[in-house]
Amino acid sequence: MNRITTTPASSPQTSSSIETEACLLGVLSVAAFALTLPCAKALSGHLSAIQIGLFRSVLAALVAAPVLLFIGSARPNFSQFKRLLLMSLGVVYGFPVLTAVGMQHVPVGHGGVVLAALPLATAIFGTLITRDSPPAFFWLASVGGFVAVALFAGLRSEQGGGFYLGDLALLGAVVLAGFGYAQGGALSKEMEGWEVMCWALVLNLPILAMLSLWQFDASQFETFGPIQWGALAFLAFVNSLLGFFSWNRALALGGIQRISQLQLLQPFFTYGYSILLMGEHFDPLALVACVTVIALVVVSKRALIKRTH
Repeated sequence: MNRITTTPASSPQTSSSIETEACLLGVLSVAAFALTLPCAKALSGHLSAIQIGLFRSVLAALVAAPVLLFIGSARPNFSQFKRLLLMSLGVVYGFPVLTAVGMQHVPVGHGGVVLAALPLATAIFGTLITRDSPPAFFWLASVGGFVAVALFAGLRSEQGGGFYLGDLALLGAVVLAGFGYAQGGALSKEMEGWEVMCWALVLNLPILAMLSLWQFDASQFETFGPIQWGALAFLAFVNSLLGFFSWNRALALGGIQRISQLQLLQPFFTYGYSILLMGEHFDPLALVACVTVIALVVVSKRALIKRTH
């Protein structure tokens, strides 16, 4: 049975309330995604990068399957099926595995420098997929936001900068995630945001289950403590599942290019977590950089709004 498409933007909400909902959902998702690198780092001494990527995705898929059955979600049509598979290359396999590889070679702060390019990657792929080209001023503001985040993360890096082998993995994660996010955002104009991620996981469940069983070693879990179990659960059920419910919805409501710029706030959420959870000292530079990035996000969003009026 083909999926009867729905467009979230066709609801009777006003444009202002839609914009507010999109931004709130986007910020909520970014706040969750900001724990990806710390959680992967917590697991890096206990599981291989391949295991971290596979286990988080297969656990998420095992939850997504009964959700689809319980709610009675209609099967995607052939076009949606193909795009879900393309999306899964980035968000089911590429990003989970490659970020775990990166965290085995680089510090979390340094990894934030590389992942600061993710909003640009998402906006670029969103433009290619939707063929909706933002104005030049949007790109200038986006690049400015990336530079501000990169400078902040680079100055905070205890390693003093430099290029790491893990950077190659993180750069690959940026490209694949940007592609996957853009595909998910485009699909969420036809399907509900939660359905997009659930179907992407369930369609890959046979492969994920087979590969996970091949990589499974029960003895490795003997070294797990509460931190490791919590990190794996968070990566599986929040970052690989629930976070995408709100993220795909936000992309569909607010536009891929516009909402993707909220990801520039991700390193600052990660920094905030390091203060709250790991006792790091507050750096006034963080506040200055964060205000700068927020201003540039507002500028980029307004550039898109002016073009549509």
